[in-house]
Amino acid sequence: MLTTWVVMPTCLPLVRRRCHACASERFRANGKFRVNAHHKLIDAWLLALCTACGETTKLTVLERMNVRSVRPELLDRLHANDPALAAELLQGPVVRRRNRIALDWDGAWRLDTGGSDHLHREVIDVSVRFTARIPVRPLRLIAEGCALSRAEVERLLTEGNLVSAVRLNGKLSDDFTFTLKR
Repeated sequence: MLTTWVVMPTCLPLVRRRCHACASERFRANGKFRVNAHHKLIDAWLLALCTACGETTKLTVLERMNVRSVRPELLDRLHANDPALAAELLQGPVVRRRNRIALDWDGAWRLDTGGSDHLHREVIDVSVRFTARIPVRPLRLIAEGCALSRAEVERLLTEGNLVSAVRLNGKLSDDFTFTLKR
């Protein structure tokens, strides 16, 4: 029987970027946008606050774009400070590359295993699904979901009792499956 686990965000991740005021490296995006129009051109930024000093930084979303070339739904979401839009934009590679930022997902996600009935089975087949591109170590997910220590999960992997089509060492942000034999 295939069990499905879901990795889902609980809040927006922290933005890793150096603060020019205090040299901290973490900013918290709260979903607020600033939109500025100059004649027919528009700029839009996602605002983020430094976690140490509270200084505001602007992450460029739109830069000197013609107003007519921006979808009206996007403009409405920017003006409404849509937190879902902030999450979409932060996870998009364009905004991250343009602003030279990285995301820190520590404490911003959770694993939903659907209950603990799988803990007592001899063989577990699990499909792990990600609702957002959250880079997580698969061994950490397996340890958390099966209530095992990471050392125990690594031992099961080396003994061949933990099998997957993907490499379980390192980080993944894509869906995968694994089989665990106890």
